[in-house]
Amino acid sequence: MTTTHDVTNQVPPLVDIDLSAYPPLVEGMRREGAAWAEPELHDVGRLAGSTKAQEWARLVEEHPPVLRTHDRYGHRIDEVEYLPQYHDLMRTAVEHGLHAAPWADAREGAHVARAAKFFTWSQTDAGHTCPISMTYAVVPALRANPELAAAYEPLLASREYDDGLRVPSTKRGLIAGMSMTEKQGGSDVRANTTRATPLPDGSYEIVGHKWFTSAPMSDLFLVLAQAPGGLSCFFVPRVLPDGTRNALRLQRLKSKLGNRSNASSEVEYDGARGWLVGEEGRGVPTIIEMVNMTRLDCTIGSASLMHHAVLEAVHHAQHRYAFGARLVDQPAMAGVLADLALEAEAAATVSMRLAGATDRAVRGDTHEADFRRVAVAVSKYWVCKRAPVHAAEALECLGGNGYVEDSGMPRIYREAPLSSIWEGSGNVAVLDTLRAIARQPHTVEAFFTEVSLAEGADSRLDDAVARVRKELSDLDAIEYRARRVVEQLALVLQGSLLVRHAPAGVADAFCASRLGGDWGIAFGTLPVGVDTATLIDRAAAC
Repeated sequence: MTTTHDVTNQVPPLVDIDLSAYPPLVEGMRREGAAWAEPELHDVGRLAGSTKAQEWARLVEEHPPVLRTHDRYGHRIDEVEYLPQYHDLMRTAVEHGLHAAPWADAREGAHVARAAKFFTWSQTDAGHTCPISMTYAVVPALRANPELAAAYEPLLASREYDDGLRVPSTKRGLIAGMSMTEKQGGSDVRANTTRATPLPDGSYEIVGHKWFTSAPMSDLFLVLAQAPGGLSCFFVPRVLPDGTRNALRLQRLKSKLGNRSNASSEVEYDGARGWLVGEEGRGVPTIIEMVNMTRLDCTIGSASLMHHAVLEAVHHAQHRYAFGARLVDQPAMAGVLADLALEAEAAATVSMRLAGATDRAVRGDTHEADFRRVAVAVSKYWVCKRAPVHAAEALECLGGNGYVEDSGMPRIYREAPLSSIWEGSGNVAVLDTLRAIARQPHTVEAFFTEVSLAEGADSRLDDAVARVRKELSDLDAIEYRARRVVEQLALVLQGSLLVRHAPAGVADAFCASRLGGDWGIAFGTLPVGVDTATLIDRAAAC
């Protein structure tokens, strides 16, 4: 019989590897005070890179959750049904402390360790990390009501995943969410129309419609609603203390571009019961404590996607031959891979620095809190903006194979735009940065104090810092050039960190391209002489 289907020049699967063995991640974790967590980080990395976990991720993406509004007898149940593999992913994340565990951990670097594990585990399935992230972020906001915090914070930090709708206080561990966005307002939450009416027992009755509420099977939510004193924040459990289901009616699940394993829903609050968190009229300042933490996770999540994308691209190029040589040895391809690797390394490095600032800020370091105020906003804008174009170029490195679902690259591509939208899209992040600069000038000075730690080490970085300082000295009509200014802030921060901490070849490539002007618009236009081998090798470590 004639052989017509010999399989040659195909790439082996990238599985059963350690996804945490990424030098910028490990180096950053050590630098930011969490070297003690390395053994657990590598446990997470090996599990994330396993055939088993990657199969869990494939299944939950291909078989999204299903809404069940009623049971077979016609009773309203408002439940979302997930595959068992979704719960496997959630359970693993909780057991390794990717949720609220750092708030109960007194060790220095606890938030850094959590960030590194979150970065690593996110490379399985990004969808389930949404409720994990919200559970992490809810704690500082919930502390505006000390009584509620005392009752529920230990359960939010518990490393036991306890699925199912039951009275929160009776469970071994809790998952939290937030419910802010309405169809008429989007990011303009002050336009919200959901109403909260005080009741004699001190609780509130909440009536209204929320346009986006992710992970609706969470045990509790922070919800924004208009109270008599103005827009306020409320603690709303799915199950009330008496065991009855709270009146949260799930209207439908959103059909989304990506993030398919995460059920994002429209919710009708049909006389739901809630309890005030913070003061009436202080809903935005209260819930922004939660949003600032999830913005950090948006940055980490985008950096994680970049690492996974470039890892797949390099792996393909190392095993695929064309025109008589491996793709990775072809100068044009090496230039693209090195550029992708540089972008990913800069994102990972700044993510770990932000995690370190967060860790020190929650422990009372006001300088780190000031630095974090601006650095998270500018990094959330820039890193999340870079993720989609980075994913597209990485996908192209696999050629037609990258456009096929089996490669996993389309999933990364669909996921990439989300973090730029979540927790305030690009313009919101930019305007938030400008607000901090105008109203809290000490925060931008703390930012430049950090950047100046590399002063004198690279003239291109020094010149870029001088340029952006000049931009900020002229605040007339700054909103019209705000994106460019915030981009420059993000780049000088990344440049400063790489000059101080990365190998010389990495820092030189960054300053020459991103800051020196010798760089094209597309990936793969690094200046001649860049040490592409070092960049590619660091990206491929696993």
